[in-house]
Amino acid sequence: MWVLVLQCLLLMGMGCHLVSTIGAAVQEKADGAIPDTTLSPPEGNTTFLDGTTWCVALPGVSQADLQNALDWACGLGMVDCKPIQKGGACYEPDTLVSHASYAFNNYYQQNGNSDIACNFGGTAGVAKKNPNL
Repeated sequence: MWVLVLQCLLLMGMGCHLVSTIGAAVQEKADGAIPDTTLSPPEGNTTFLDGTTWCVALPGVSQADLQNALDWACGLGMVDCKPIQKGGACYEPDTLVSHASYAFNNYYQQNGNSDIACNFGGTAGVAKKNPNL
């Protein structure tokens, strides 16, 4: 897709439709030849053109919904939540939002930084500003 955009920019619109059509046919053929596993998102915190992203709990969501999402992340989501348990390295600040943000971000980082990995029933969102600063 970006190749087509770049080609169109280079051609400054002249013949862009033809290039797009040819490029789309080549892309369709290429998509069928590449196994899905090569298209999976990268693991860990990814740096994009506009910076690194984190998954954080949204302010103002219901405490019950936030607790349910945290319970899921630490349970079925398989996040290691020991650091946010009493005595853990990330226990302070001892707030539900802080603990949920830790668990949500951990899950998000382990699952390729995709938007779907930072939803938690609408209790979380992607942040471009480091929440630890």
